[in-house]
Amino acid sequence: MKTPTPTLTRTTEIIGILGGMGPAATADFYAKLVSTTPGSSDQDHLRTVIWSDPTIPDRTEALLGDGPDPTPWLLDGSRVLREAGATVIAIPCNTAHAFVPRIADHIGLPIVHMIGEVARHLTTLSPRIHTAGLLATSGTVRAGLYQEWLDRFGIRLVLPDAASQDHEVMTAIRAVKAGTRDDPTTARLARAARRLTEQGAQAVIAGCTEIPLGLPADAVDVPLIDPALILAQALVRRARTENTAESTTDNTTESTTENTAEKTAG
Repeated sequence: MKTPTPTLTRTTEIIGILGGMGPAATADFYAKLVSTTPGSSDQDHLRTVIWSDPTIPDRTEALLGDGPDPTPWLLDGSRVLREAGATVIAIPCNTAHAFVPRIADHIGLPIVHMIGEVARHLTTLSPRIHTAGLLATSGTVRAGLYQEWLDRFGIRLVLPDAASQDHEVMTAIRAVKAGTRDDPTTARLARAARRLTEQGAQAVIAGCTEIPLGLPADAVDVPLIDPALILAQALVRRARTENTAESTTDNTTESTTENTAEKTAG
């Protein structure tokens, strides 16, 4: 007898996507959320609100001291999502997570922390990951976002040298943001990834949501970890857990969503 496809039709969760950083990465994240959600009909999918605001100031420039603080824009976007009915916030931008501590206490909704989810995911891989490489914006690197989380789980992090970071990683990220996803862009990212594996990386984190758009997994000779996909999977697990909990209670009992945001370390 064929096992029915599990669905999430009864969940009260409404995913609020705080996006626009950049628009293509936001669209890619939503596609991954859809593809990750189990089900066979429209009604099986999660309710979602997307706020895509490309006017949010550049996060890397802010972290490097070359641009305005994006916190007010992130707060405004989070409030838009809350007022639209979102019950949880997802931010498909790695660098924006440097600003999560500034907004978490002010939005009244939990934030599923993408970088924390990636760190936990790495601990589930076999063979065990002792060293991971990171391809990310200079802002993410400067903020030590992945370093902080991977340290918690005893995973060593290796980074590109300054030349590779500037001429390969950042050049490729800017190209993808400009709509260019060509062979030279892929080659730059693949070279940067290879430099990390030469330093002992057993997996490479595509730690900017533009990177998977320019670097296919088969261009890297170790697992390429896509944080946007990991975030999508975490949201589906969260909704499935809520769905399971609801099924064990009286149908007249309303589920409640925790009203405190998940914190980052520090």
